[in-house]
Amino acid sequence: MYRIGFIIEQALGHITHGQNLRRFVDQDPSVEAQWGLPTRHSAGLARRLQDYRSNWSLQASLQARRMLGAMQRQSPPQALFFHTQITATLAPDWLGRIPSIVSLDATPRQYDRLGDAYNHAAGPDWLERGKWWLSRRCFGLARHLVTWSEWTRQGLVHEYDVLPEKITVVPPGVDTLAFLPSKRRVDAAEPVRILFVGADFERKGGRILLEGFRRLRQSVAVGPTLVEPAPNVELHVVTRAGLPPEPGVVVHTGLHPNDARLRQLYGECDIFCLPTLADCLPMVLMEAGAAGLPLISTQLAAIPEIVQDGCTGLLVPRGDPVVLAQALGCLIADAPLRRALGSGAQQLVRRQFDAQANSQRLVALIKHVVDQDQSRQKP
Repeated sequence: MYRIGFIIEQALGHITHGQNLRRFVDQDPSVEAQWGLPTRHSAGLARRLQDYRSNWSLQASLQARRMLGAMQRQSPPQALFFHTQITATLAPDWLGRIPSIVSLDATPRQYDRLGDAYNHAAGPDWLERGKWWLSRRCFGLARHLVTWSEWTRQGLVHEYDVLPEKITVVPPGVDTLAFLPSKRRVDAAEPVRILFVGADFERKGGRILLEGFRRLRQSVAVGPTLVEPAPNVELHVVTRAGLPPEPGVVVHTGLHPNDARLRQLYGECDIFCLPTLADCLPMVLMEAGAAGLPLISTQLAAIPEIVQDGCTGLLVPRGDPVVLAQALGCLIADAPLRRALGSGAQQLVRRQFDAQANSQRLVALIKHVVDQDQSRQKP
């Protein structure tokens, strides 16, 4: 048996990642897993301490330490897996004592560069230097590092002095068998359906998409120009935001990650569009690709690693509704192109973003670290 402690940050897409990972790890009979899930607190002491309540990194780090202590008392783990690095930053003693793997979707400096849309601002120079030092110490103490993307891997190498051989790229994944590819064939009487999924409507580019969609209602792209009215198109929006009624827009609320109704909606649409203003590697792009939808998203961070322009979808500049409308119009007007890009997206997701295969890779890596540690301890 391998006794492994998992500390998984509970924020944004990391929640879905943790759910998928836990599902497949718990199926491995050779793993005795303990799970720690740091969550945001806004009650009790946290409600009275403004600095604590507003600092998610501090919350997650301190919760992680308490969870590690509980694991140690219950059944001392042979290895620890942290996702993301904020759960490990204030645990150097644990990293030094127990072989540990730290997983991340973006380095702190990469996140800072995306920070405006996250309502996150870099602090004064002294604070940023301290944050860099703590992160670099964390990365140095970890036995191995896992990144979601090559983009993040390059950030560790070039900005945190991590040796390339210490890093393995293992993307998050989706249950590809749970997403049935769409068999929809749109005839002239049916609208082409565009799907957007983003709880944070503003950051995910929802306003940009609405503006681009309004342009589509007036015209469709043919080549580089916009011609011919295209009213026969629908926009389906899955979000927490309250949106006023608008012609052609259907809003879906109350849907959650891994929701069967959300999977059904993927299968009922024709194009997936996420013109996000700030993201690292959105899980919803993997879900849409698993359902065989052509992808449109922003040329940003690690997104080009899944939205490969002309192969799995189309990339657009950040915050440009005109170019977005043109990209949507091209796919609306060209059903064979939609099918070709959707097929490319599905093949890529099955090959690189399958949750079961990637979870098995992670577990194999953790077991290897345990085996190495036990070999070192033998006389």
